[in-house]
Amino acid sequence: MRYSGDDLRAAAAAGVISPAQLAPLIAFLDARRPAQPADGPRFDLVHLLWYAGALLVIGAMGLFSTLAFSSMGGKALAATAVVYALLFGGTGHYLWHGKQLRTPGGLLIAIAVSMAPLAVYGVQDAFGLWTEFGKPGQVRDFYVWIKGSFVFMELATIAAALIALAFYRFPFIVFVMAVALWFLSMDIVPWITGLPHGNSETARKISIWFGLGVVIAALIVHLRQRGGDFAFWLYLFGVMTFWGGITATSDGTALDKALYCALNVAFLGIAVLLGRRVFAVFGTIGIAIYLGDLAAKLFKDSLLFPFALSAIGVAVIALGLYLHRRMPAIEAWFDARLPEGMRRLRAMPT
Repeated sequence: MRYSGDDLRAAAAAGVISPAQLAPLIAFLDARRPAQPADGPRFDLVHLLWYAGALLVIGAMGLFSTLAFSSMGGKALAATAVVYALLFGGTGHYLWHGKQLRTPGGLLIAIAVSMAPLAVYGVQDAFGLWTEFGKPGQVRDFYVWIKGSFVFMELATIAAALIALAFYRFPFIVFVMAVALWFLSMDIVPWITGLPHGNSETARKISIWFGLGVVIAALIVHLRQRGGDFAFWLYLFGVMTFWGGITATSDGTALDKALYCALNVAFLGIAVLLGRRVFAVFGTIGIAIYLGDLAAKLFKDSLLFPFALSAIGVAVIALGLYLHRRMPAIEAWFDARLPEGMRRLRAMPT
């Protein structure tokens, strides 16, 4: 459980602890708090601008690139990617080591890593090294469409991210790798099925198992990480891929749908157990989907249907309020019964 200085001062004002105990207690807790770098992650204007700028550069060279940009040709695109990677990587290295500015330096390294798919696209385009699935279109299609030809771009991005993480322990680099892993889970389907656009049922099954594998990898990273939350993005995209594959099940039986609801209820328990809100978010959405489907069948073509859905929404909000008020007690109950290893997991960032 986490307490702020305001909580402790409120406790002193309420007579729970004496005013004389307040200052020594705050000093003791401050001494136990892990030291953070001077530019450690914070939600302020400076950090917001740093992250927004990095995302703009990454998007500009991929998602928001124009047809004219793609028409430069493979060699020019590969050269552009290499120049960008060297410029941003070199500047990031200087800020990281020379100025001890870990956040802007790490973001520039992440930008350099994000140039990997563009560089591979350029090389493949220049030498015609496309697979049997053909040229995938322009650069931005990598972020929009599913295509087997993108697999090498994703593998290169994952490799570049792993190399960067070996030298620069910056969690946002994992974001770039996690996106590539998410794309890989979709683009690998044509390789398995042999069909240009894959097969929806096969894609769903691969998504489930791939996502489960990423969640397990996130759990391992969660156990081993020191100083920084390197598991966050893996949890996010792993749960998204696994949960998305389960949710995409169409025309299931009533038992299948009940099991789906039970899985999402289990997600809420896992969220409390691991202290990871991403499970709670998707679990709550899944429960709402199940209840909405149930309401659609019970109130089909009924005037009461909108009111039923509204009641479900209010119930979900009420559940959130209920848990919010009782979460400290729930977490304390878990902490008292968990083994030491699991308590260490819960003590890490959420």
